[in-house]
Amino acid sequence: QLQFVESGGGLVQPGGSLRLSCVASGSIFSRFAMAWYRQAPGKQREWVATLTKTNITNYAASVRGRFTISTDNAKNTVFLQMNSLKPEDTAVYYCNAFPTFNFWGQGTQVTVSS
Repeated sequence: QLQFVESGGGLVQPGGSLRLSCVASGSIFSRFAMAWYRQAPGKQREWVATLTKTNITNYAASVRGRFTISTDNAKNTVFLQMNSLKPEDTAVYYCNAFPTFNFWGQGTQVTVSS
């Protein structure tokens, strides 16, 4: 079954850190670039970061220098290390391939608030 399962979100104060995890189906993880996306309340889902099969990373300008995408190939898992979090990072975070498949996981809520 093709799926994405995200975890690791939570409530954190501004300036704090979180590490998100996403386990993807092996048939997806082994063949496609992986990426993180997020959707803030009342806004459209947006792309956050990508890691290609050749280990090239790319980040949205709003998170560059603060977020790091990485993978554990043995566990079909993609991570998003988020540092120096800001209130505007509050969103539901999703992983998917890049470009995306037409299905999504449940996401994981990240709330940055004092």
